[in-house]
Parts: sequence; structure tokens; C-alpha cells
Amino acid sequence: MMQSLLQIDAHFIEENTHFPSLIQALKSHFTQSGISIPKRHHHDFQNASSDKDTTLLLMPAWDPSGSAGVKVVTVNPDNDKVGLPSVQGVYIHMEASTGVVKAIIDAKSLTAKRTAAASALASTFLSNKNADSLLMIGTGALASNLIQAHASVRNIKQVYLWGRNYKKAEALSEKLKPLGIQAEPIQTIEEKISEVSIISCATLSATPLVLGKYLRPGQHIDLVGAYKPNMREADDVTIEKASVHVDTYQGLNESGDIVIPMQNGILKREAIQSDLFELCSNAKEGRTHDDEITLFKSVGHAIEDLAAANYYYKKMTHA
Repeated sequence: MMQSLLQIDAHFIEENTHFPSLIQALKSHFTQSGISIPKRHHHDFQNASSDKDTTLLLMPAWDPSGSAGVKVVTVNPDNDKVGLPSVQGVYIHMEASTGVVKAIIDAKSLTAKRTAAASALASTFLSNKNADSLLMIGTGALASNLIQAHASVRNIKQVYLWGRNYKKAEALSEKLKPLGIQAEPIQTIEEKISEVSIISCATLSATPLVLGKYLRPGQHIDLVGAYKPNMREADDVTIEKASVHVDTYQGLNESGDIVIPMQNGILKREAIQSDLFELCSNAKEGRTHDDEITLFKSVGHAIEDLAAANYYYKKMTHA
């Protein structure tokens, strides 16, 4: 019998996300053998209504004994000017053995949730276990999710918010209150960056916002934005001070946070400590001592999309 095609929309994803279990779903996929993840297609093209290019990403992954899928998304940096998230697209979720499409999933919500879950998963290996404060740099669609995900793995008691638009930081602070998260908007990054345990940065900034001169021993830095080779969120001093970890070695040539320091000779390929596959399988060690400054660079990986798609599909079908 032909199964019906499910539509998994943003509302369903928002209402059915439990970060601890989503993080666990990602972890199990990172330790699972047999999943194939080709390098993603990355295409830039001129945007007719903006001076910033649009990026088209195609991200496939498949488990021959289970599900397959491909995410098709665009990233439009100026979408905030028309009140839209920068990431738009769909995830096509299929049965690997037959190719039957099981679900069409809202990709902007899927991406926000799985990206936040990946950062929190990395934090379980890299941040200090007693981390209790967070500075969130950026006020876009990812910010709320990153705060919630980080708070689900560490006892975060204090959150600070910074964005280029202070009113957006204030609005996000109000949005977080019903979730039981007290987040204080701040005017400058410098006023709190030295005080917090974790610094999470999710922006479309072309120039560094996390400056190494302000860092102190024991901090963990979570870099989520800067998805192009000419963009970066952290400066060379940050890279020099930190032990660097990534979600995937596949993405080393995609983000300026890695590409530029490597070109400058600040960061050598062999100095990158681990990726999430190695951390989750205990092949590599995460944080080695309390005073270490750790840095996680996320570029996004198709295995995270597949894990999240499986997670929400099971939620909808009660499988």
C-alpha cells in the first residue's frame, strides 16, 4: 500500500523538540557506521534585490538500511530586511531501499534545531562541566535555539544577549522569558565576554566579533556563523589561544574562521584536535583541563540533518 506523504512544518518542529533527546539522536548518528555523507554542493549566485550573493546548498545523506534525504536550502543574508530568516528551504526525507518520499520537512526549522543540538553536543565534550553563564552573539533565528540547547546540557544561570540591533536583543529577551530563561540584553560584547563560561556566536559577520584579547582561561567558544571563506566571527588571537575542534573535516575550506587562519599560518591542519565523529566515538579527547580555552567551529553536516529528520519523522508517526 502506498504510504501518504507527510508534511512536517515549522510549528510541528517547534512543538516537538526536546533538546536532550535530539542531541542524543545526533550523537547516535555520529557513532553509527554505514551512513554515507557526500561533500555538500555549495553554489553562490547574484541576488537581484541585494548586493550580497545568495548561497544554494544541497546536502545529501543516506543509510542504506534506513532513511535517505537531501536538504535544499538557500542562505540570503539580507532577508532580515524583509522580516524573513536567512535560511529557507526543504528537506526531502526518503526510504533508502525504495526511494519512496516519506516526508517533506521545513528546512529552516530543521536546520535551526539540529545546528543548536550539534553545538550543545560539542559542548558536552568541550565546555567545563560547571559552566554556568552564556554570552549569545547574534539575535537571528538560531539564537533562541542555541541558548535553549546549551542550557539543556549545562546549568546555565545567566545569559547575555548582544546584537547589532539592540531592540532585537530586547525582543529576544522577552521571547525567552516564557521558556524560563532570563537573558539580559547588552550594548557591547566587551562588557561581558571576559566573564562568561560559554560564548556562542551565530552571525553573518564578515569581520571578527570574538576577540582573543578578551578571553580568559576555561572558556568555551561556539562559532556557528561565517559560512563562507571570506567571513569570520573570531580573530587570529582567539585561534592561537584555543584548542580548535570542528563538526566535520569536510567543511575546513568553507568557513573563514578556519580558512583564513590556515592561510595565514596561524592554524595548521594537524592542530585541529577533533571532529564530532571522533568525539562521539571517544576516538579523541575533548577538553583536557579546566583552564583550557576550547573552540568549536560548526559548518553544518548532512548527518545532522538526517538525524533530525529521523527524529521528527518518528515523533510524527509515533514510530
